[in-house]
Amino acid sequence: MAHRFSFIFVLFLLALILQPVQSQEMTQPEVAEMMFCTGVEDRVPVGVDTMFLDNVEQVYCFTKITGVSGSATISHLWYFEDQEMTRVDLTVMGDPWRTWSSKKILEEWGGNWRVDVVSEAGDILRSENFMIQTVSE
Repeated sequence: MAHRFSFIFVLFLLALILQPVQSQEMTQPEVAEMMFCTGVEDRVPVGVDTMFLDNVEQVYCFTKITGVSGSATISHLWYFEDQEMTRVDLTVMGDPWRTWSSKKILEEWGGNWRVDVVSEAGDILRSENFMIQTVSE
């Protein structure tokens, strides 16, 4: 009888210990802000726009993430004309958390671009578009 009581008590303690871990895993990050820009200075986006000339060289995707307790990983998936060009995994360590990724842009990549912000579970949290405009020479 005492052995059975000890076993049940240990199971109860494990349930109490593991419950907060499960709650943290269920927390879904949210994208409070998302914008494209030509740079980030002191964690602030500069040159914010949705249309850039093909000589821009590099575009940044800046995101402000909320709803994370502890840490989580999100990904920026960069698409050019619906073809995935790159994936950047980013660690989120608080609430709110500002993070960004960037993509070098070749002049021949004029057209429609999209970045999907994706959770660890693979859910698309937010998706935004921008355009690279080809400059006539």
